[in-house]
Amino acid sequence: MDKSEAQSRIQKLRELIADYRYHYHVLDESTMSEAAADSLKHELSQLEEKYPEFVTSDSPTQRVAGEPLPEFQSVDHSSRMLSLNDVFNEDEIRSWEARVHKLAAVQELEYFVDVKMDGFACSLWYEDGKLVRALTRGDGLVGEDITQNIRTLDSIPLTLRSSKGYEHFLSGRTEIRGEVLMYKDDFDALNKKREEAGEPLFKNPRNTAAGTMRQLDAKLVAERPMYFHGYDLIRDDASDVPSYSDAYETMRALGVRSNEMAQKVSSIDDVVAYADEWQDKRLELPYGTDGLVIKVNDRDIYAKLGIVGKAPRGAAALKYPAEEATTKIKDIIISIGRTGAATPVAVMEPVDVAGSTVQHASLHNQDEIERLDVRIGDTVIIHKAGDIIPKVLRVLTELRTGKEKQYDMVAELNEMDIEFEQPKGEVIWRAVSGNNPTIIKRSIQHYASKQALDIDGLGEKNVDLLVDEGLISDFADLYSITKDQLESLERFAEVSSENLVAALAEKKNPPLARFLNGLGIRHVGVQTSIDIANTYGTLEALQKVATEQPEELYEIDGIGEVVARSIVEWFSNESNLELLEKFKAADVWPAEAEQSSGPLVGKTFAITGTLESMGRELAAEKIRELGGTFQSSVGKGTDYLVHGAKLGDGKRAKAEKFGTELLDEEAFLNLIGA
Repeated sequence: MDKSEAQSRIQKLRELIADYRYHYHVLDESTMSEAAADSLKHELSQLEEKYPEFVTSDSPTQRVAGEPLPEFQSVDHSSRMLSLNDVFNEDEIRSWEARVHKLAAVQELEYFVDVKMDGFACSLWYEDGKLVRALTRGDGLVGEDITQNIRTLDSIPLTLRSSKGYEHFLSGRTEIRGEVLMYKDDFDALNKKREEAGEPLFKNPRNTAAGTMRQLDAKLVAERPMYFHGYDLIRDDASDVPSYSDAYETMRALGVRSNEMAQKVSSIDDVVAYADEWQDKRLELPYGTDGLVIKVNDRDIYAKLGIVGKAPRGAAALKYPAEEATTKIKDIIISIGRTGAATPVAVMEPVDVAGSTVQHASLHNQDEIERLDVRIGDTVIIHKAGDIIPKVLRVLTELRTGKEKQYDMVAELNEMDIEFEQPKGEVIWRAVSGNNPTIIKRSIQHYASKQALDIDGLGEKNVDLLVDEGLISDFADLYSITKDQLESLERFAEVSSENLVAALAEKKNPPLARFLNGLGIRHVGVQTSIDIANTYGTLEALQKVATEQPEELYEIDGIGEVVARSIVEWFSNESNLELLEKFKAADVWPAEAEQSSGPLVGKTFAITGTLESMGRELAAEKIRELGGTFQSSVGKGTDYLVHGAKLGDGKRAKAEKFGTELLDEEAFLNLIGA
């Protein structure tokens, strides 16, 4: 990016961020998630750091928030309510600490750390211990007077508590700054009531808190459960509060809640350890939080460090890996699956999101591309929660330069050396011929995968080599491969050749469910294969039903018209019948299925989040081994939702809706006897 392009990018970023802040802070509307806005702001700050000549006073990096709403009286703050510069990882924390040490010119520094509450910032003014005024943050210099609303909150004392050793705080002005919060459980309960009343649901607790505190009718505010958590205390005499740890202790003594988990630490290593500890623990808090606030504890040193732009040098906000971020689309490619399905995939500039680096995201189909209006070169917001596949949420058309290229999936398919068709009633394009090498490779990879026959030594590269060399063209060909044939290939030596032949021989009589899944029948996955195997017991019995009494397939729980039709079509296809005969000739046939038994028979499970003791696939396999049923998501018949440390509010609410019992990892391991 040259200087001219950087200047244009900076201007577009400023306009987009300013628009987001206007809607969020002034109109109480959200045009994108805070995580996405943070990602844009971080990009802007990096560009301005690289090109300081383009920094202007009206840049979003040089301001705190939006303009005050005109319905409330505007009041000047006693001192600016500042925003904080963001850091995103340990290296940036240590870089911030190095700058602070250099500027402070002291040997040792103490730090004060607290979780960054996701609420509505405001300032409480007390005169001689009595609450006289409450202001919103506003633009940092001028706030809105919301005293009447604040007075309805039980968590805010109208008169400060008299406590031994703190009596002087009841004389003169004491200002307390903090966050008004709506707790997650209260938010869910409020939305439940609105749903029952047929009213539109609120988006998230933070927006709801902000919208509530800006209501002109204090009675409405009083009806909603809101809480105040203090994070700063200001006095005319700075010596009254020499440190931030003192400020927290003083607030508690005066009857104002401050976070108990906040700590004074003696080194930057302790800061990093605290950050690591609370990355997962923060999810257990009753309110939302997306990071930490780190401050130099000594307020005299903090003040002397000064301010750069609109942020203090002595503090930083650590943002935990967000589930949303912004990146650019470099290209769109076609991925061909094992069933011949053609899927457009976005190739993106690498971006860290939800704790991992993301470079690809499925665009699903041409309809989705048109709905999003996504083009090559676009800047997009992507979402990734835990181990869920990344998804493009939105295109930031405001950042387009005119160089972006529209993508025509049908035209791209026509350029490929494969014939495709779009079956009636479907949005997916599929390869007409199953003899295409790409489809053959994907099908065999699936057949050998852990969820199917689990054949050691048949990874993607080896499958590609065997197909390219003409040794295999279907599943049954695998069992005719000889050791001598393998040794002649570049990737195989004597031992690896012997191992693969032996691994194939071991899987000549696989469990029926695994064999069915390996065949790649459309819409027949792991659980459906298990259900079919448990119902019919043998492949011969299933084939007889599919060809003579297909209506019986509907009697299997979980099988509908689409799945039943796929099974019937598979067994009526001449090529597939030839494949089965080829299996028999190679002495390959699935074993008769045993009836499910075990302590989990009749119980249905879903899993969300990351389990420390095992991966999702292994956990699902354990459930099935013990007779249980595994589902990909929570539904009406789900008995248990197994969750890792991170259980989102949405999954929790869905489980409650269907009466699904929540199991943490320890309880799950006890249940399966691990």
